Amino acid sequence: MNKWKGKSKGTITGYKIFVWCIRNIGIRSSYVVLYFVASYYFLFLRKSNRYISYYFQKRLSYGYWKAKASVFKSYFTFGKVLIDKTAISAGLREKYTYEFDGIENLRNLLAEKRGGVLISAHIGNFEIAEHFFADIDFDCQINLVTTDQEVTVIKEYLESVAVKQSNIKFIYVKEDMSHIFEINKALSENELICFTGDRYFEGSKYLEADLLGKSAKFPAGPFLIASRLGVPVVYVYVMKEKNLHYHLYARVAKNIKNRDSQGLLNSYVQNLETMIRKYPLQWFNYFDFWDDID
Repeated sequence: MNKWKGKSKGTITGYKIFVWCIRNIGIRSSYVVLYFVASYYFLFLRKSNRYISYYFQKRLSYGYWKAKASVFKSYFTFGKVLIDKTAISAGLREKYTYEFDGIENLRNLLAEKRGGVLISAHIGNFEIAEHFFADIDFDCQINLVTTDQEVTVIKEYLESVAVKQSNIKFIYVKEDMSHIFEINKALSENELICFTGDRYFEGSKYLEADLLGKSAKFPAGPFLIASRLGVPVVYVYVMKEKNLHYHLYARVAKNIKNRDSQGLLNSYVQNLETMIRKYPLQWFNYFDFWDDID
């Protein structure tokens, strides 16, 4: 069984190629390079092809050929998202347009001065959210709760080419649970805590809920913590649309009882499924998410 190991696809060489293309041939021209990259993934990454094909065929009920085409389009879209993230970090933010949907929910959250929790997913391009906030005078520190499994050399390289350093701080999950104190401190200072709720490590604590008609496992941590903090919870996604346009969605988690982690998960999954059906090519989970493939 192929489970997520805490590391995203991509190599330092790949990012360097993206940066060179962006700087020398432009953003849209750089997308052309992705036809070769996506073709390589489509032809040779048999395991991830199998898992993402299952998603399109069994969970979204696509026909065989539509699913095949969607596998290629998924890799191609993922590449465009990576290029966009790199381009925006490298100072080309003005090349993009942004649309806000539910931004008043974030403003209201901050006005309460209790801090708040954002829950996103590995869909779209949430890592550029801070660039949206710059357009609306969103003066607030965002703390991304994450594991320390991502490839550090890639992070360091992206920081080296960035014109402006990221305003996002990282809170790393630790076995001694000391990250809980960091979260509470940030909330006391009216900062935002962000989790991604759609990937868990095998062997870690999880909760289950139905997504696209079949039960799946989700990391328990974000929902246990968020349901116990007594602060507002907002689901946030940044989705790529046509050309160089992005759409930010912010939706409040409503009618969630205190300490009801399963209820929060069910609400999150319902919201996530809406986004998946609207943007099926932008959910980038290339592993056996439903534990349903031998």
